[in-house]
Amino acid sequence: MRIGGAELADRADALAVLLSPCRLCPNVCCVDRGSGEIGRCGVGASARVASFGPHFGEEWPLVGRLGSGTVFFSGCNMACLFCQNWRISQELEGEDVSHADLARTFLRIQETGCHNLNLVAPTPHAASIVRALAIAVEEGFVLPVVWNCGGYESVEVLRLLEGIVDVYMPDMKYGADSDALRLSGIHDYVSRSRAAVHEMHRQVGDLVVNGEGTARRGLLVRHLVLPEGFAGTQSVMPFLANEISLDTYVNVMDQYRPCHRASAVPGLRRRSTSAECDEARELAGKVGLHRFAK
Repeated sequence: MRIGGAELADRADALAVLLSPCRLCPNVCCVDRGSGEIGRCGVGASARVASFGPHFGEEWPLVGRLGSGTVFFSGCNMACLFCQNWRISQELEGEDVSHADLARTFLRIQETGCHNLNLVAPTPHAASIVRALAIAVEEGFVLPVVWNCGGYESVEVLRLLEGIVDVYMPDMKYGADSDALRLSGIHDYVSRSRAAVHEMHRQVGDLVVNGEGTARRGLLVRHLVLPEGFAGTQSVMPFLANEISLDTYVNVMDQYRPCHRASAVPGLRRRSTSAECDEARELAGKVGLHRFAK
């Protein structure tokens, strides 16, 4: 993080304006979340936290030796039929917290020795997160901040996060809007996610790690291989190679499993095969991408 508490407070004010009516994400649902109305994401004015603590299941550059300090936020601006965290993202398990309590959570994560603060599903909570960071920084918070999101982001909001977020870790879920609409209820995912990744890369560049291989700054893209080619890998990988950087750090993920409401779509009723996952990785390599997550 490159800005101090006073500037963070100003950014939090600017983000709070976008809560009423809400324009924090491309859904632009325009409810008055600042007064407690509930957005399409399922949450209102307060940040809602499901859990937090050291996490060792993330990519190696985040986990390192001491773990990634992960905060799982409730709610989501997408409605993926196959979401593995659906109880948090769509059933909203968790508790509302004040800005001061959220700041204390960030400081507790730092005290545990984690390498970073990893904000999972942060988009609906951007205003609260930055307000809490303004408090935490005044108390000595210095960890790199990771924005771990679904990729459906507002460029206007991302610009307000410049100098605050050190590592952007978006999903690139789809290569076709038809699949995004059917599986996640989003009609313009491709253009929005690509514009977001462009902006993220402009801000932080390619992933930079320290001597121990731990991420300090940059872009890390996740792409979950879905059955039947629903993820559109053949479109996503050329975009990253040709329009972002051949040095983009990519995690081609093979852990899809049918859960939540995936059975509503026949092609999602099975796991991705090893052949499908191998094909996705081979495609990434063929277009020139060469930095892959471990």
